Amino acid sequence: MENAIQKANILIEAIPYIRSFKNKIVVIKFGGGAMANDNVLTNVLQDIVFMKTVGMLPILVHGGGPHISQEMGKRGMTPKFIEGHRITDSETLEIARDILINRISASIVKKILELGSDAACIWEDGYCPLKAEKHYVETKTDDGKAKKLDIGFVGKVTSIDKEKFLNLCNACTIPVVPPIAKGNNGDVYNVNADNVAAFIATALCAEKLVFLSNTNGIMTEPNDETSIASTLHEDEVHTLIQKKIIGGGMLPKALACIQALKGGVKKAHIINGLIPHALLLEIFTEKGVGTQIII
Repeated sequence: MENAIQKANILIEAIPYIRSFKNKIVVIKFGGGAMANDNVLTNVLQDIVFMKTVGMLPILVHGGGPHISQEMGKRGMTPKFIEGHRITDSETLEIARDILINRISASIVKKILELGSDAACIWEDGYCPLKAEKHYVETKTDDGKAKKLDIGFVGKVTSIDKEKFLNLCNACTIPVVPPIAKGNNGDVYNVNADNVAAFIATALCAEKLVFLSNTNGIMTEPNDETSIASTLHEDEVHTLIQKKIIGGGMLPKALACIQALKGGVKKAHIINGLIPHALLLEIFTEKGVGTQIII
């Protein structure tokens, strides 16, 4: 009986959030590393299906870096990176395209269908609603001069087909977004999934942008998990970056949050996707989990 009462109380607590987020877009980015765990993936997708069921409009952007590297290893190829960007030649691009679209997106769509909701990969019959241009890594020479490095078929998103996304959402379909985009010249590009999520959230005036990572949020003290900040202002984030406390995979997420907030997204969050139903806890409870970034 006590468990039943507790569940009822949780539902009552969620009512105002369900009302306020009805028909609002929430962009969720889920990293490739966490997707290797089937239980974690199922929990996240259950949360997203719940959000859709109560009237929210979730959009799922996924990564897949570890899967791409694993497939490259099987083919005797060694992944190479420059400043966090994968050097992507034509063969690597074909691997990335196959892994991200035909395997990961297809698998996610299948699981969502099994959970009782409708979903669709945004890539359809060769059409992609993400447009991109070639991205160069900016670095400096030994004498301090600016230099651009060509890292192959790597792009940055420049526009999206808003109507395509909104039509899917309004048709009660969950859009599943692999980080692969097309250029105006027809070239296909591997793009950073964090930046894709931020761009989509901004373009569609999303209510929330949520990054699911493998940590409980942003720490203010190195290696001290008790120092997780529940809320950080943009200035505090930049200070932590300068101190190199925010780095590695957390850096692009933090910067993407700030980018989206400046573009009009109302709330941005970084939470631990390994916690069962962390997404629901963050959105539908007063306390929430993880770190909220504000400007």
